[in-house]
Amino acid sequence: MLAERLTDAVAHHAEGPCWWPGWGGLRWVDMLAGDVLALDASGTVTRTHVGDVAAMIRPRAGGGAVIALERGLAFADVDWRVDPLRPMWETDAVRMNEGGVAPDGSLHVGSMAYDQAEGAASLYRVGPDLDVATVLDAVTVSNGIDWSPDGTLAYYDDTPTGRIQVFDWSPDDGLTQGRVLAEVDGFPDGLTVDGEGGIWTAIFGGGRVERRAPDGTLDAVIEVGARQVTACTFGGEDLDELFITTSREGLDEGEDAAAGSVFVARPGVRGKAVAPFAG
Repeated sequence: MLAERLTDAVAHHAEGPCWWPGWGGLRWVDMLAGDVLALDASGTVTRTHVGDVAAMIRPRAGGGAVIALERGLAFADVDWRVDPLRPMWETDAVRMNEGGVAPDGSLHVGSMAYDQAEGAASLYRVGPDLDVATVLDAVTVSNGIDWSPDGTLAYYDDTPTGRIQVFDWSPDDGLTQGRVLAEVDGFPDGLTVDGEGGIWTAIFGGGRVERRAPDGTLDAVIEVGARQVTACTFGGEDLDELFITTSREGLDEGEDAAAGSVFVARPGVRGKAVAPFAG
């Protein structure tokens, strides 16, 4: 299957797409520009600057959004006024990266060193009361995370490992019993889980998104017209469209002309509704 190009190359490093009806549709980030981008029904893309870095965005249960900035989180109200919270660390060598929301409404957000130093990053859990706990340490590039439809499993990528991991998950115990779901030919980046339990993973540098069954078997591939595929999410009124972000970070002027665009595919399965952050 071939994805359709949906936008022009509107971002330098597009990441973290998220569909939420309360926003009117699709939002994603231009990470190192510090901007949140929005696609309206007419196909117009608008952007809102939120900080030096905008690493991910998810809806809040009470309205608005939670956004990962360079070293911490921020809340945006329904008018997109941004209120940064206290930074989660002091060093400027490490920044926020991707994340997701667990079935209990807790936010799981990761980090990475700017120089991608091995083991310098972590995955954090931020509870509804904004308490912060480290749930995985010695990570290198903490990336996509999402949960199975029944909420008992979590899938996670630390990109340089070339592996998709799966964990048992419960509200009381969190992530436990981590093991390898699949070895990837390339670098697994953002991921999302569909309503049938399939795991869709963006392959950075590979120009594709791969679907794996819950047992790890590769069973579908979507080809994307840009090499640096960063993340994907289901959206549309019926959650039957897979939106895919791409990046032109590190590319020369004129190289890979579609890099930085958003693509869309209709793979014949529906996604899960995103879980809003309860904080």
